[in-house]
Amino acid sequence: MNRVESMQGAQYALRYVGDGSVIGLGTGRAATSFVRALAERVHAGLAVRGVPTSAATASLAAELRIPLAALDEVGELDVTVDGADEVDPELNLIKGYGGALVREKIVAASSRRLVILVGREKLVPRLGSRGVLPVEVLPFGEALCRRRLALLGCRPQPRLVDGTPFISDNGNRVLDCGVEPITDAPALERAILDIPGVVGTGLFLGMADVVIAQDGDRIEVHSRDDAETH
Repeated sequence: MNRVESMQGAQYALRYVGDGSVIGLGTGRAATSFVRALAERVHAGLAVRGVPTSAATASLAAELRIPLAALDEVGELDVTVDGADEVDPELNLIKGYGGALVREKIVAASSRRLVILVGREKLVPRLGSRGVLPVEVLPFGEALCRRRLALLGCRPQPRLVDGTPFISDNGNRVLDCGVEPITDAPALERAILDIPGVVGTGLFLGMADVVIAQDGDRIEVHSRDDAETH
């Protein structure tokens, strides 16, 4: 999905934002496009407050003069708009390629509605089709987490940036687990979360309400109500 296409999807996502809304602002390319589109509406008079899911998003939103608030100040959010790395037919997601998975999940869980922006290529028949599941872990527990993840059939690799371990905004490490298409995502998530030292997984199950998929000039809108009738 190129920038022009992502902006089209971002403009569509603004339909879910009302005046006076508190909005979760995701992380990554699609979320960045939405933040830029939202800023234009804010400058035109739309009153909102944003809750960013990462330091990078907070910096961009502040630069674009979008009013920000902390999660503990606002409680429940009206809507969160974010991207995803995979979306299955039931609108379950894999997220975390951008490294903000835990904060993204907390903000999404605090929202009445989760709207996801993706390119058509992110729609997959089964989660795990792209072969990577991010898992955030405490640095102290990384060795144990790697051993236990391997026993589950995942192939954990520490995420590196310029040869050094990636550090999340929470001060944690991210293990990119090599996976095959996942046959039972809820069971895998439970098993991973049972490992001491795991902070969170990139599996976002039953959380997305709307997925806006950009396919060239065409926008496909998938809602959870539709997905549950398949």
